[in-house]
Amino acid sequence: MHSTNTPATFITIAPDSAATRGTTPPVREPPSLAARCHALIAAAPYALTSDDVLFTAFADARGLAPEDRPAARAAFFSKGQPCLRASALTKTYGWGVHHDAEGRVALVGVDDPAYAARAAGRGPAGEALTVVAAMRSKR
Repeated sequence: MHSTNTPATFITIAPDSAATRGTTPPVREPPSLAARCHALIAAAPYALTSDDVLFTAFADARGLAPEDRPAARAAFFSKGQPCLRASALTKTYGWGVHHDAEGRVALVGVDDPAYAARAAGRGPAGEALTVVAAMRSKR
């Protein structure tokens, strides 16, 4: 089984991002994957792992029933999935993603003072973080 969880990691915004602050993805119907992920993480920081967020957004978009989700999750992660480094949240909307020691995620806007500390490799309690940049939007 593949996983997108990366404990004690901070994903900075993409080097080619024009974002100067963390912004909520626009509301539209149906909601974009970025909007679904943003809503899940913003509603409960450090409650879900990256795998939880990505699969829940996928399952919600497809209207999967709760009883069908365990098998669908196994199938979803049976092959590699793009992680939050490839998300529009980190490439377009100005959100860094902090993964705590257990791999649970929270959003940190590029305009938030905490962003600079996380980007420098320091977690909220001073713990060391691995810092990786989001993927570029353009080659």
